[in-house]
Amino acid sequence: MALWLRGLIRWRAWRLLATAAGVGLSVALIAAIGAFLTASKASMTSRAVATVAVDWQIGVQPGGDPGAALTAAQQTPGIATAVPVEFGRTTGFTATIAGSTQTTGPGVVLGIPTNYRSSFPGEVRQLTGQSEGVLLAQQTAANLHASPGDTISVGRPGLPPVQVKVDGVIDLPQADSLFQKVGAPPQSQPSAPPDNVLLLPADRFSQLMGPIANVDPQALTTQIHAKRNAILPPDPASAYAAVVGAAHNLEAASAGSAVVGNNLAAALDAARSDAAYAQILFLCLGLPGAVLAALLTAAVAGSGAVRRRREQALLRVRGFGIRRVVGLTALEAALVGVLGGVLGVVAAGIVGRAAFGNASFGGGTRGTLIWFGIAFVVGLVIAGLTVLLPAVRDLRSSSVVAARRQVERVRSPLWMRLGLDVICLAVSLLVFRASSSNNYSLVLAPEGVPTISVSYWAFFGPALLWIGGALLLWRLTALALAHGRGVLTVLVRPMTGRLARTTAASMSRQRTPLVRSVVLLALAISFAASTATFNATYRQQAEVDALLSNGADVTVTESPGVIVGPAAGGALAAVPGVRRVEPLQHRLAYVGSDLQDFYGVRPGTIADATALQDAYFVGGTAHGLMAKLASQPDSILVSDETVKDFQLAPGDLIRLRLQDSRTKTFRTVPFHYAGIVKEFPTAPRDSFFVANADYVTKATGSDAIGAFLLDTGGRNQPAVAAAVRKQLGDSAKVTDLTQSRSQVGSSLTSVDLAGLTRFELAFAVLIAAGAGGLVLALGLAERRRTFAIAAVLGARRGQLRGLVLSEALAVTLGGVIGGAVVAWALGAMLIKVLTGVFDPPPSTAAVPWSYLAATLIVAVAAIAVGALASAQGSTRPAVEELRQL
Repeated sequence: MALWLRGLIRWRAWRLLATAAGVGLSVALIAAIGAFLTASKASMTSRAVATVAVDWQIGVQPGGDPGAALTAAQQTPGIATAVPVEFGRTTGFTATIAGSTQTTGPGVVLGIPTNYRSSFPGEVRQLTGQSEGVLLAQQTAANLHASPGDTISVGRPGLPPVQVKVDGVIDLPQADSLFQKVGAPPQSQPSAPPDNVLLLPADRFSQLMGPIANVDPQALTTQIHAKRNAILPPDPASAYAAVVGAAHNLEAASAGSAVVGNNLAAALDAARSDAAYAQILFLCLGLPGAVLAALLTAAVAGSGAVRRRREQALLRVRGFGIRRVVGLTALEAALVGVLGGVLGVVAAGIVGRAAFGNASFGGGTRGTLIWFGIAFVVGLVIAGLTVLLPAVRDLRSSSVVAARRQVERVRSPLWMRLGLDVICLAVSLLVFRASSSNNYSLVLAPEGVPTISVSYWAFFGPALLWIGGALLLWRLTALALAHGRGVLTVLVRPMTGRLARTTAASMSRQRTPLVRSVVLLALAISFAASTATFNATYRQQAEVDALLSNGADVTVTESPGVIVGPAAGGALAAVPGVRRVEPLQHRLAYVGSDLQDFYGVRPGTIADATALQDAYFVGGTAHGLMAKLASQPDSILVSDETVKDFQLAPGDLIRLRLQDSRTKTFRTVPFHYAGIVKEFPTAPRDSFFVANADYVTKATGSDAIGAFLLDTGGRNQPAVAAAVRKQLGDSAKVTDLTQSRSQVGSSLTSVDLAGLTRFELAFAVLIAAGAGGLVLALGLAERRRTFAIAAVLGARRGQLRGLVLSEALAVTLGGVIGGAVVAWALGAMLIKVLTGVFDPPPSTAAVPWSYLAATLIVAVAAIAVGALASAQGSTRPAVEELRQL
């Protein structure tokens, strides 16, 4: 065996390295994407946990003992901090500032302990004044025109109001969860947090609000706010199950006197769906690449199949038994597998360090080592399947005489006779139609259920399309080569001259290597193109999501109750870096008894400051519907839910109730239904209206603006936002696009795919080059004997070079055209099946033409290099070539 191994290394070193490189590509891709998947899941978990200010809000039920609930929470394993928070209902606030009296509606007063803000730093954000004492929420301060040092009156149910002096103004970034109805189902939760909020020290709360318990006990409630320090599993689904289980354990221990509002579980609930989609991306982007690398390895190993069979026949003639020959082949497979596995693992580690700063791809060492081990084992399996298995099959199915035959009879494979390619494409279409229907969900994560369901069968659509497309291309190419000799003769005559008929016959007779090269090149190009298109669309929609949520590059949101007209946009336009300012009205409107958000826009200019995609609308394009709002001012765009609830048809009259600024009452305003709006800048993700701002102003008597959208040309958003904040102070909320990218959207779109994407795309280019050039060159190298015989029979060097270049041209044309068709269909199907990954869904796919052009150039260049090298070898002296063979 040692002698055989030395011979392999000496005489087959390049072929061994090429086969090992194919194995290494598979190992590197599986190891890199697997490690990245593990790191991404851990990142999703940590991001979800970091967004939560108060992990648990434990509501003390009526009749329950707050002290006992606090003790139970503090003794629960995994609880780092637990403090009581008092909630009191107020009838409203009143303030007299500079001779003007302002009065608000009902609100909430909170009593917090002295260590609350240090224990939960993300719950309260200081704006002005002192950080302790009587703290007024920003919106309430704006409603009352109050500031630190002013005195306000706090109304108490059933008791006289009390006076307090404001020490500071604060913001409550997570007001939605803070004022949730603990234990209530989602549909019973408040539609919005209270507008008017006051924070008091716990002792001051007891003094001022405590007496309310004697007249209206229901006006006071107690919660225990808890921060957990238990170590969570890195996988969001496992972390979610652990957090939910711990909350249920506390509720059981309290015998029903306490109910947990599980904010941490709510954050992890969204992250576990994103983790499932990340796992799906691994299947879509990683597995096909690994399969393609394995096919390339098989092609490289199979390109020497004729030589291998002759060598095996020679060994058997000299007395070697089948078992011994298999042992020698197993040694070759082991060498290829180990070498390829080591190369792949090292390459994956280098990629991780280059793209993410460490070989573990930003994750834990244990998870990375597990994936590296799995990838190494897969490499050994690939080596066994591509090197050992074909040799064993040949030994068992062919005789010594058959193995020494130079040109084998070409017979249609079984799958071609059964029509497997047509079957795969038909089933792919059926699966795609089922999985892309409107009511289909690829990932199902029911709220409150610890497990999630991923419909992996939906991937049979793209997978069968890829397989069926490759098999169909194999069939068409084989048929063209087998029955198109006349056409081939005409096409290759400019390169081969009088050898054209012989060249066409050679390509037809020995078409299997050519067909294999064409199909591999097509698969490589389709993988590169579909992966690049998906990644480009992914990045595009992540940016669209951030822009949709923030509204524009910089958005100025006016405080509720503050009346600002469009003229205020002039001062904002003067800020350096601002190109355009677009005012956006924001009101509330009743349709029937349903209260929805209402946006008034200037149809002719709204698209100048923000992006409007056709995918946001139904019933027309973005430009067309905006034009309709401009030409028919009483037109209105409504949500799909409203259309279904009220059975609306285009042109139907809709009567909404909007507040009249003159009478402060809601008046009926007529509109006509023009189309459906699914998404709109700054709008919520449920039901809302979009209408013409001028028409709304005329109907309500108010041109008050809810937000200003600032266009900076995509540049210097943080600097412009800082300048606007300095100009406006605390009178409005200023956000920029960079903040939105990190704060909104799914945790999946916030995961950095840039490094991994570069690796995947570079990998696809290498596969394309290998499939085109390497496989062709190795196949031609195995036919040196044919070229030498042709030279002996009188073929000139130019004719031999033309023969080689003819085959290279056939591979290039067939592979590029076939790959482009498969890539177009596969990319469209992947984006449609993986709609849940994109938020919002794309109206059109983003095609990275520069990358596709580079991939095509590299593949064609590799084919040219391989062909020219083979052509150069074909011109060596025939006697010398035959002596070596």
